[in-house]
Amino acid sequence: MRQARLKAPDEHTVSYYHCISRVVNREFVFGDEEKEEFVKLQRLYEQFCGVRVLTYCVMSNHFHVLVAVPRRPAEEMDDTALLARAKSIYNPQGHADLAWRLPHLRSIGAEKEAAKLREGICRRMWDVSAFMKGLKQRFSGWFNRRGGRRGTLWEERFKSVLVEEGDALMTIAAYIDLNPVRAGIVKDPAEYRWCGYAAAMAGKREPRTGLREVMESWKRQTLSGTRSLEAYREVLFGAGEERSAGVNGERGRKGFSPDQSKAMVESKGALSRTEMLRCRVRHFVDGAVIGKGGFVEAVFQKERHRFGSRRKKGSRPLKGMEAGQLHSLRDLRKDLRKDTHTHSKCK
Repeated sequence: MRQARLKAPDEHTVSYYHCISRVVNREFVFGDEEKEEFVKLQRLYEQFCGVRVLTYCVMSNHFHVLVAVPRRPAEEMDDTALLARAKSIYNPQGHADLAWRLPHLRSIGAEKEAAKLREGICRRMWDVSAFMKGLKQRFSGWFNRRGGRRGTLWEERFKSVLVEEGDALMTIAAYIDLNPVRAGIVKDPAEYRWCGYAAAMAGKREPRTGLREVMESWKRQTLSGTRSLEAYREVLFGAGEERSAGVNGERGRKGFSPDQSKAMVESKGALSRTEMLRCRVRHFVDGAVIGKGGFVEAVFQKERHRFGSRRKKGSRPLKGMEAGQLHSLRDLRKDLRKDTHTHSKCK
């Protein structure tokens, strides 16, 4: 029996998750139209489930999404609000049936049946697993009907990493948006339209709001939409990377060249954030929990029953990274410097 996913400590009103899912056999089947449909459905399920998609990246055979999942509100929404929420994912006939059945049960005094019907809908909200299940199933149905295929589309159960707000949240967001850069598809993630950063740069409201939440969490201050996007871009490109004069009207600035950064990654020196984000870091996919030591340790103690009696401590520092940074629940590799292999190119 599968274990439930790791959750944030109870005092957290919002949990953040980096979710990843891959196509069966990792085949490159997603073209432009498929990616557009996936992003559209992602927004529909975001609206229905009450989660917030902070950023995302849809590649040719897998996708990443960073979501904020609020705790279920203590005060239940009324029937009108519930039906309005359900309309975003129900087909017209299904929604019409629901819109008739719920008030009908009320009218005949069948309150228990009405409450059961409501709860069946609400169980699909404010939950990362329900969000991912609904999104993947809906997309699979569309994809199979369109291509005349049958069978499963996805490789396995989706992976998720519980992410602490602040530094870890910002790092994971940047890691996601840099996927097409690491894959060699584009040099600037703003050129890859199926990621949150590119959509935000294009002026779309939801991705701009998501990245603003990421940067405000990191900087611990309120930011305008424009300033938050500027700050995020600085993170993506790395404050220490050199710039030539005249690029976007900017003055030239000395710094590490791409070759120097690559050499540093391959050396014995610890990885900076910029260098780390250029790598495929398995901790961001398989680490289970990412954050500062105290956050990871708190999750470990909350879920102590999952681990063997010999393990006394949950928090493991990401070795090879600059000191005082992120920790993981799983010690996947001895050194991040050994995890610098890049993604294969995706078209």
